[in-house]
Amino acid sequence: MPDATLQPPGFTIMAIGQAGRLQYEAILLAASLRLTNPGFAGQLVICEPQPGPLWSSDPRMSEPARAALIDLGAQILPFENKVFGQDYPYGNKIEALAALPDRPFLFLDTDTLVTGDLGRLAFDFKRPSASMRREGTWPRIELYGPGYTEIWSSLYARFGLDFASSLDLDQPDEYWGRYLYFNAGWFFHESPRRFGARLLSYARSIRENRPAALILQELNPWLDQIALPLVIHSFGGGRPGPGLAGLDRDVTCHYRTLPLLYARESDRAVEVLEAVAKDQPLRRVLRDHPPVKAMVYQNQGRRARALFDRNDLPHREQVIRNTLKREGLWLR
Repeated sequence: MPDATLQPPGFTIMAIGQAGRLQYEAILLAASLRLTNPGFAGQLVICEPQPGPLWSSDPRMSEPARAALIDLGAQILPFENKVFGQDYPYGNKIEALAALPDRPFLFLDTDTLVTGDLGRLAFDFKRPSASMRREGTWPRIELYGPGYTEIWSSLYARFGLDFASSLDLDQPDEYWGRYLYFNAGWFFHESPRRFGARLLSYARSIRENRPAALILQELNPWLDQIALPLVIHSFGGGRPGPGLAGLDRDVTCHYRTLPLLYARESDRAVEVLEAVAKDQPLRRVLRDHPPVKAMVYQNQGRRARALFDRNDLPHREQVIRNTLKREGLWLR
């Protein structure tokens, strides 16, 4: 059982909502939270970027989407983009942290469903962590370029951090899994203000004045995932322990796209998705989102699911994506 001293009852769950795909995913997230955790004592906050010079069009959600979220108990919190924006929308999760009330928070990517009891998770908000459901997407090692150790150690040195203590010594040298690297699909800390300020500072430093070892590396879209492990390490955090195993498993599902959800996720994830998407008041809003319409309402998700054995999935996500595309089932 989680240690009650580590899990304040009023922590904030934060996600990003904006015009287009994310507003529909935010509704699914909010509805799944209400379905599976009706007694959740905290607050779901959907952070919404506001129009400004860093956006070429209005990024705010539609009125029907906003109304649905409010009916589901979510708070919509506006924030201003001062650094990132349309050119790097992944920066929303960084800049929105400054707008949150300064109490313990759990960030969830909007393309996430809550499928189980959050009370089973043993959060230690003083020791931040993040999702380990990732592949070796960054850095991409060039034939005559720097290796993993040189690249990552240059970043730790930039911010005065101890590189050696971040390593997983059970993994071989120059294998990507030896180095502290997360998926930014979820992360948490006790203070969104302090965590967000440092994440923004590190990300800007890397983007605007990259270490020489990174000169061959692509930073977009990986910038948030490059800075995240450095910030987590700087606050004394690290890889998640067994008390958080339910994240990315039976408590939350970061599905990425609905075709991928049907292809590879659990029966429980499909059950939760279909239960909330078929709720009549939500259906009136969600039917305007082509992936929900096709995958759920037109049963194309079941076709996608039949293509794969969940007990013997391809090791690389790209193989799953290619199969779905070949069958005309790739929607995002």
